[in-house]
Amino acid sequence: MSNFVDSAQLHAKAGDGGAGCVSFRREAHVAKGGPDGGDGGRGGDIWLVADPNQASLLGFRDHPFRRATDGQHGTSKRMHGSRGKDVTVNVPVGTVVYSREGELLVDLSGPGDRWLAAAGGLGGAGNARFLSNQRRAPAFAEQGEVGQESWYNLELKLQADVALIGFPNVGKSTLISRVSAAKPKIADYPFTTLVPNLGVVRVGARSGRPEHATEFVMADIPGLIEGAAQGRGLGHDFLRHVERARVLCVLLDLSELAPSSPEEQLAILLGELGEYQADLLDRPRVVVGSKGDVAAYEMDGVETISAVTGEGIDQLVSRLAGHVVAVRREEADQLEYAVVVHKPLPDEISVERTGSNAWAVDGRPVLRAVRFQDLTDDEALAEIVRRLRALGVDRLLSRAGVHDGDVVSIGPLSFEWWRDEVGAGLDRGDHHRASRRERLARHGRLDLGDDGDDDA
Repeated sequence: MSNFVDSAQLHAKAGDGGAGCVSFRREAHVAKGGPDGGDGGRGGDIWLVADPNQASLLGFRDHPFRRATDGQHGTSKRMHGSRGKDVTVNVPVGTVVYSREGELLVDLSGPGDRWLAAAGGLGGAGNARFLSNQRRAPAFAEQGEVGQESWYNLELKLQADVALIGFPNVGKSTLISRVSAAKPKIADYPFTTLVPNLGVVRVGARSGRPEHATEFVMADIPGLIEGAAQGRGLGHDFLRHVERARVLCVLLDLSELAPSSPEEQLAILLGELGEYQADLLDRPRVVVGSKGDVAAYEMDGVETISAVTGEGIDQLVSRLAGHVVAVRREEADQLEYAVVVHKPLPDEISVERTGSNAWAVDGRPVLRAVRFQDLTDDEALAEIVRRLRALGVDRLLSRAGVHDGDVVSIGPLSFEWWRDEVGAGLDRGDHHRASRRERLARHGRLDLGDDGDDDA
């Protein structure tokens, strides 16, 4: 089984936040000590980090699950719960993350790049947080927020200095085994190589002057066929490893068993590269004829090599090293690379009609606004109304076309929308507690309006 894996899945589950505590100070010589419930701790996050020491996505093949720890609950005496531990998931540099629907989320193209894959849930506020001059004994607290959870598709795009391009069975694996310590599978049938092989090539090490030696990474890309740019065969899986190569080395089969003439091979290969990604044709490129020991073709202006006999190998490696050094020098002249920390954009609030007289409001901000442990507590409901107004939920619902009496759902809370001043909203002070609780049991009726002032 191959130890190189260039595509995998990740299930990231952040930790849940701890619940806030409802507690009141009770001591022998302190009468009516007041609320002293502590806050819950925040859940741990899941971070993806591009690590140069990682070579493939092998670690996700059999174990795609990554889970952060939950935050602890708050306790009395204003003691806050501890925060859950973050989980750092190391992935190879060049890892690209997609959603399950195929949407590109982030490209971790540089060493040290970080991406927040799942944010931990916020800890709930204890009842001590809700103490005010108007609210002297709050008997409610917040629930901990549920941590984010999602599946992702991971793909690795190799960042080699030199990529070997050619038809199947053209001699790419033999060449990389000759110039490096790589030991790819070699056989006399097409598509022997099904995954890329990497090898480190060292040039000038025997000259007696190590400071003049050059090392570069060569990638043996599995053979391309006509139509690879449209995904024929495993074209897209193979071509993505060429995207970030500094130099392209195109091998043409000169043997009598070649699928076509060298000119036709070159035209097809360059056509597939250009169709897949146009700027690949602008990369430094070296074209050589392979299998020179059994050559049946000749091509003007193209050097011939034989990975079996060693003909032309040293000259080819030197040319490739020269191109690599030149490209590295150009990159060094640019600004130094800065580590990028990627975080998802804040969730927006959305309003959706779910029935003729039913609406659903979604988005992390509004779900946070209603995460109270006791939704029958009058003071908790008043706090919910205040938060929803501050978020502009009343304006969003009005603009969406909600009418009096419609049922609006926000997470675990459902209530009747009510905007006129005479209505029986839960924030109206002229209604009895019993009637409000009776209405809440029937769905609740929240008046988020502005005393009759419609913003719609």
